Amino acid sequence: MTEETIFYIKKGRRYVPYSGYSSEFCDSFPKGTHLVQSYPGGSIRRFNIDPAYAPMIAAGRVAEDAISNVLMKANDLRPQTTPITPAARRAWAKLKKELGDAGYLTRGSAREASEAAVKAMMEEAEKLLANPTVRKAYEKFLFVAELTKEHHDRGL
Repeated sequence: MTEETIFYIKKGRRYVPYSGYSSEFCDSFPKGTHLVQSYPGGSIRRFNIDPAYAPMIAAGRVAEDAISNVLMKANDLRPQTTPITPAARRAWAKLKKELGDAGYLTRGSAREASEAAVKAMMEEAEKLLANPTVRKAYEKFLFVAELTKEHHDRGL
């Protein structure tokens, strides 16, 4: 049996159960800096982010496929030592095809995979920020976020 979550709204001085759809409730945001990304088939919201991380988070979402591909490539199976001769390369290719994941093989380190992912994300962020309009909007966003931070620090 699925449990239903009941949402409450304030009417006067009392809170009353409210279980219908409310775009006001669904589209509301708490105080802070947030990132919303829409894409075919859905959207993602990140709440209370540091504005300096906004392009990295956005690039990470945009670059998700690229990151996945570089992580797979960085973690691809390979011999512990690089084959030198053409015959050794052919033998390695045949071994890899025949054994798949079995055998005496090694993978790249988690560090190598992380570095490849961060590099892919940085490249995507650079592509996005190369557009003068995107860069200008991002700089305005940082400015407004900084103003908000200053007001917040003063207790406003």
